[in-house]
Amino acid sequence: MTGAEDAFQPGVVGDSYAAGTRWVVAARGELDQDTLAPLEEALASAADRYPLVVLDTGAVTFGDSSFLNLLLRLHHLTALRVAAPGEQLRRLFAVTGADTVLSVHASVEDALRA
Repeated sequence: MTGAEDAFQPGVVGDSYAAGTRWVVAARGELDQDTLAPLEEALASAADRYPLVVLDTGAVTFGDSSFLNLLLRLHHLTALRVAAPGEQLRRLFAVTGADTVLSVHASVEDALRA
């Protein structure tokens, strides 16, 4: 696996950057079993190198159960904070109860401060 800095791929993974001892990964678009691989690689790489990973979901338009499964698996590997989820993701987290397990924040800045 490549380093977190090298994990950028066009598509569902946007900008990724260090924020002190934390790493921020931006996701975008529709996240389902057919599109998730680049994001999974970026998050796993970041989790290997940083004690805290923030996932910026502000540009995510859809996430399904495979996306949720990825977040829950990553939650067990590192301190994961999910930032800026839109309405669809907030509903997904609430309906499944994932909002009681995952650390969800209104913005990347809030996630970094928490």
